[in-house]
Amino acid sequence: MKLSLIFIVLITVNSLIFSQSIITDRPDQTESSFSVEVGQLQIESGLLIEYIGEDKTNRNISLPSNLFRYGIYKGVELRLLNQIKFYQGKIGKFLVSDLELGVKVELFHNNSVNCAILSHLTLPTGSNELSNKEVQMINKFCISKDLNDEIGIACNIGYNYLSKDNEIYTYSIVLGSIVSESVSIYIEPFGEFIGLGNQTSSINTGLTYLLNNHFQLDYSFGLGLNHKMNYVSVGFSWRVG
Repeated sequence: MKLSLIFIVLITVNSLIFSQSIITDRPDQTESSFSVEVGQLQIESGLLIEYIGEDKTNRNISLPSNLFRYGIYKGVELRLLNQIKFYQGKIGKFLVSDLELGVKVELFHNNSVNCAILSHLTLPTGSNELSNKEVQMINKFCISKDLNDEIGIACNIGYNYLSKDNEIYTYSIVLGSIVSESVSIYIEPFGEFIGLGNQTSSINTGLTYLLNNHFQLDYSFGLGLNHKMNYVSVGFSWRVG
């Protein structure tokens, strides 16, 4: 039923998220190919509730997930990401994730095609139960293209180095549309490859609502296609300055 609903959305709206005035890296999985402007701070925050596996009590809540983006040079931004998570099990507890420090660099813009690279270092600063206990690296190549004034497409190809024996390749493709002066919608398949023969595929959809040129609300939900997972998320993005 959920999968059918998502495909109905895909067929009927044929769309994704390309915000009109503020360009954000949420709520979809695809990072934009644009950096924030020099001297501007952009805060992107949200609440996510996720169920993983067959056991419906295996629930993870991110409250909140905070991404801070600051433009230091034309086409270059610094990034800081941190999350507070609540794990519900026999004993629910709040945990802090490892801190991620990163940079996004725009490569070029040509004929409505935009490219950027993004790299994060994950530092072992989180709670013992949640920390990876070592420095890890997350990398993405970001590309986007405007198909017309209302519809655009973007994709990310990623490589995550978690350890010598743990490397992950990721992908996401998002198709989105501006449907009014305030509302944008999107749909996005995404997934990852963990070694040979171990692959997960998921899909999500959502919308954004632009309150003004500096503040945007969002809603999204997603589910696993070949694995048991679903989530729902609400959040906001605020451009300061």
